[in-house]
Amino acid sequence: MTDRSVSTYNGRLMSTIYNLKILADFASAHTLRDYPGDCSRMHGHNWKVEVEVRATALDQHEMGMDFKTIKNATRALAKTLDHRYLNDIPPFDVKNPTAENIAQYFYQQLSATLNTDTAKVDGVTLWETDRACVRYSED
Repeated sequence: MTDRSVSTYNGRLMSTIYNLKILADFASAHTLRDYPGDCSRMHGHNWKVEVEVRATALDQHEMGMDFKTIKNATRALAKTLDHRYLNDIPPFDVKNPTAENIAQYFYQQLSATLNTDTAKVDGVTLWETDRACVRYSED
């Protein structure tokens, strides 16, 4: 890895940040437990997952992180949920499979495999429909 990149702006030193983003998708069904509406019945979604990685330096190939690495990890995780009933799969067999909890799950699982000293998962946006999504991140 190269040293942390810096640039100047109006005479001030600025840390360089690279924001990388990939998209993946999967289809699954779920039931929202104790929900007072239609979503308490089994229904499905074609989910879209946006994974954002924040890098502060470039590697020997001058990449913050290879898009292929991010895509492969995300697709592998999505495959474990694809065409499945989420309420049967840990942790959603106990935890309500809301969009918020699914986004958190992707964030935490991907952080455990992708994070390095100079790049980390910055956020996961989970799209339940084309018009509704949630973004999960941690400080």
